[in-house]
Order: sequence, then C-alpha cells, then structure tokens
Amino acid sequence: MKLLYFAWLRQRIGIAGEEVTLPDDVGTAGELLEWLRGRGDSYAEALADPAIVRIAVNQNYAQHGDPVCDNDEVALFPPVTGG
Repeated sequence: MKLLYFAWLRQRIGIAGEEVTLPDDVGTAGELLEWLRGRGDSYAEALADPAIVRIAVNQNYAQHGDPVCDNDEVALFPPVTGG
C-alpha cells in the first residue's frame, strides 16, 4: 500500500509518504488508522483523533468502514475548508 500524508499530519508523522504491507487483520480504512497509531509516537500523536482524519482511497473520499487492500493508494489529511 502506498500511504500519503498531507498538511499537519505530514509534519507530525515526519514523512510525506511510505510503502507498507498491511497485516492480515487490517481490512478497512478505520483499521488502517488504528494499526498506524501503533507504529510509534509520531503516528499515535498525529492520528490520536481519527474522527478528524480524512481518508482518500485511490483518490476517492472514503469512510472509516470502507475496505482497503495492499494495492491501494491511501491519502490521509486533515479536514479542508474552502472560502
């Protein structure tokens, strides 16, 4: 899976993106966030409130219950506002 981090998530995690192999027990976007939080302090801090993390799977907005797999590109970003 290709993971991309944007805005303050990128700053807190410390990288713009990475390639990961999902564990067998990660099958949804919400489970992905939970797994990422366990990868270290920077992830835990950045993803502490999953309700405010927006997710795009293969460039389409996704909900926490939507499926993810190793072939996906997943972008994580904070809420966006327009003006």
